Amino acid sequence: MRERPVLYLVVCAAGPAEHIDELVDLLIADGWQVCMIVSPTAAPWLDRQALQDKTGYLVRVEWRMPGDPEPHPPADVVVAAPVTFNTVTKWALGINDTLALGVLNESMGAGLPIIAFPHTKAELAAHPAYAGHLAVLRAAGVVVADGKPLNSMNGPQRWGVVVEALRAAVGLNGNDVTDVGSHARPPNSPRAAGP
Repeated sequence: MRERPVLYLVVCAAGPAEHIDELVDLLIADGWQVCMIVSPTAAPWLDRQALQDKTGYLVRVEWRMPGDPEPHPPADVVVAAPVTFNTVTKWALGINDTLALGVLNESMGAGLPIIAFPHTKAELAAHPAYAGHLAVLRAAGVVVADGKPLNSMNGPQRWGVVVEALRAAVGLNGNDVTDVGSHARPPNSPRAAGP
């Protein structure tokens, strides 16, 4: 029996992050093993122990020490939800100053499917550099949701857009995937080990 495919969930400090447990429940129900990587700013907002109990994996915030074992299995797909203006900007520029950015940058370099859900104030989205940064990510193959799809006022159904985009990008849900390599990870792509 094959294990369920692995989804890295990168969470940044925007309003919907306070309810990320709802998305984790949906992803697990959809057949994914969920491994969470959380930005340092978002980490205090979350009950990391409850999320670790739910997923069965350490909720990572910091880099591991050299020689320490990788606490997560290799990723098959990456979802960044919510992703902030700051993270989009640094990610597009290749800045690697947090574990969350390191995982996003390595996953992009590995050719893994990545779906990003920006959650940015209108004033920041209007910044002249922002559209260009989104274009850089899209040109690199990242599926970036338009607008601000994760409205914190929508309740648990706010996450339906994430699940549907994931199904569309990968072609299946986690329960249907029997050979992840043929659906999610491009052939011969390196694993996104995460720093």
